[in-house]
Amino acid sequence: MTWRSTTFRFAALVFLCQIVAAAVLLAAVGAVLRGRSDQAAAATAETIRANLLASYARGGAPALAREIEARQTAGVTRNGVMLLVDGAGRALAGNLGGWPPSVPATSGYIEVQLYRIGHAAPETMLVRTTRLAGGEGLLTGIGVESERQLLDLLGETSALALALALIMAALAAWLAARLIVARLDGTIATLQAVRAGDLTRRVPDDRSGDAFGMLGDEVNHTLDRVTALIAELKIATDGLAHDLKSPLTRLRLALEQVMREVREPGAQEAAARALAEGERLLALVETALSISRAEGGIGRESFAETDLVELLATIAELYAPLVEDQGRAIVVAAPAHACWKVHRQLLAQAVGNLIDNAVHYGAGTITLRLTADREAVRIAVRDAGPGIAPALRGEALRRFGRLDVARGGSGAGLGLSLVQAVAHLHGGTIALDDAAPGLIVTIELR
Repeated sequence: MTWRSTTFRFAALVFLCQIVAAAVLLAAVGAVLRGRSDQAAAATAETIRANLLASYARGGAPALAREIEARQTAGVTRNGVMLLVDGAGRALAGNLGGWPPSVPATSGYIEVQLYRIGHAAPETMLVRTTRLAGGEGLLTGIGVESERQLLDLLGETSALALALALIMAALAAWLAARLIVARLDGTIATLQAVRAGDLTRRVPDDRSGDAFGMLGDEVNHTLDRVTALIAELKIATDGLAHDLKSPLTRLRLALEQVMREVREPGAQEAAARALAEGERLLALVETALSISRAEGGIGRESFAETDLVELLATIAELYAPLVEDQGRAIVVAAPAHACWKVHRQLLAQAVGNLIDNAVHYGAGTITLRLTADREAVRIAVRDAGPGIAPALRGEALRRFGRLDVARGGSGAGLGLSLVQAVAHLHGGTIALDDAAPGLIVTIELR
C-alpha cells in the first residue's frame, strides 16, 4: 500500500479526521472547564468585594478595616486576598504587605502572582481593585492556585489522551484500509486466476448489496460474457480451420496428381511451384489460427506436466540435420530435469519457430538454454547472426511484421507473433535481447 494509493489516502483521511476530532474535543473540554473555573472564582471574589464595600458604606475606612481583620481572624476568606490602603498607599488592613506594583489602582479581574503574609511562595490570585470614595484603595480576590494546578493536570492528561488517540486512530485507519483491501481481495484473486487461464473462476457473492458487491456482480457478468465470446471464437476458428484446410488439402492432392500424370517439364515445374505455394498458404493459415486460439486463451485445457529437458532435446534432434547441412551446430544447455505444466504441442511449435529464424537469419551455433526456479521457467534460443536492432524489435513481434532483412524471404511475419501468443497463453512473456553477437530470444513461462 503506497502513499499514492487510494486505500492509503483513505486510511490517512480516517486517521486525520479522528485526530482532529479528538484534539478539538479535548481543547473544548479544557476551555469549558477553565471558563467555568474562572466564573466560579470571580463569583466568590465578587461576593467578598461586595461585603467589604457594604462595610465601607456603613462606616467608612475604619469599619472596612475592622471587617477585613475580623474575616482574617475568623478565617472566613482563608483562600482570599484583601488589602486596604490609604490615599498615600500605606497598608491599613489585609493579608498583603503592600500594594503590588504590577496591579493598577483600578481594574477589573486580573490574574497575578502575589505573596500573602505568612506564605513563603507566590500564589496565583484572581483580583480586582477599587478606588474608594475617601481616596483609599481596596484590593480583593480569591486564590486560584489549586484550580490552575488542576487545569495543568487536565492539560497533561489531555496530552496523554491525545497520544493514545493517535495510536487508536492509526489502528482504526489501518483496520479501515484492511477492510477495503479484504473486500477487494476476492475480486483481485478472481481476475488473477482468469488471467492465468482459469475462466471458470468468479467473484464470491457475499450478498451485501454494497458497492463492493455490485462491483463483484459486474465483474462476474463481464467474465460470463468473455467466456461466451471465447467459446464462440473456438467454434469459429475450428470451423474456419476446417473450411480453409479442406480445399487447400484438395488443391494439394490435385497438384500432386498433375505432377504424376503430366510429363511436360514446364507443366511439372509450374505444378511444383503451385504445390509449394499451397503448402505455404496452408502453413500460414494454421499458424494464424494457432495465434488466434492462443490469444483467445483456447488450449489451456490441454496443459499437462511436461519434461522440458526432454522436449528441447527432441526438438534439437529434429532440427539437427537442417542445421548441420549449413555447417553449424545446435546444442541444448539445461538442468538434468525440469518439469512444467505446458501445452506441449504449442510450446514445441514456438521453440521450432525460433530455431527456424535462427537457421534462416542467424549464424554460428544455435543454443537452446533452459533455466527454472519455483516461479518460472525460461527457454532461450541464441544464435550469432546479425540480430535485430532494438528499434525494430517491436515490429518483429507485430503480427505480419517483417524486417528489411527478411523481406526477400518466404516468411509471413507470424513466427515471433506465435511465440508471443504462446508465451501469453502460459501467463509468460517474450524478450528479445542482444547476444553480442547475434540475437537471444527468451520465453518466460509462469
